[in-house]
Amino acid sequence: MGPETLISFFAASLMLALAPGPDNIFVLTHSVLQGRQAGLAVVMGLCTGLLVHTTLVALGVAAIIQSTGWALAVLKVFGAAYLLYLAWKAITARPLSLDEASAYKPSFVWSYRRGVIMNISNPKVLLFFLAFLPQFVSPQADNMTQQILLLGGFFIVATILVFGAMALMAGQLSTLFRRSPQLQCNLNKLAALVFIGLAVHLVCSS
Repeated sequence: MGPETLISFFAASLMLALAPGPDNIFVLTHSVLQGRQAGLAVVMGLCTGLLVHTTLVALGVAAIIQSTGWALAVLKVFGAAYLLYLAWKAITARPLSLDEASAYKPSFVWSYRRGVIMNISNPKVLLFFLAFLPQFVSPQADNMTQQILLLGGFFIVATILVFGAMALMAGQLSTLFRRSPQLQCNLNKLAALVFIGLAVHLVCSS
């Protein structure tokens, strides 16, 4: 795999990370609600999920899941159920006072776990990797598995750079929202609508 291929793949990965999508919205919403540290934890969780998807594609498991209708259905139902759970948590969350907001900081593990589940439970990511990564692999080479793992690593680096920047910028707004209970309520309602929309889109997507 030559440097030209890696450069073009990395550039494509950066563009894909910048394109609006469910993960971007998830990172931005969580970062504004919980702060930059929580947003970065979600980013690391999402990238851990990408590592799982890359490994599945490299091992050929993704092709099996794609051809098995019930496996995809189970993943979609699980992913949609988790998104609806997040919507319910957002709707029922009460505004925090400034003192409470200063004292309350979700743990890194809590936010990280949210990112992992969000990514792994989305079968569209797995199918995307199955369609995207092999395009840059040399079919004549004997080390196709290693090539896919390498490309997956480059994609994860691009995701960390783009999503990490989003989390840092959105986290700056966290203090503003924490100072206003009304803004907190509005943002929680917006987050709930986003999660419900993502759940419906996941279930209805082919």
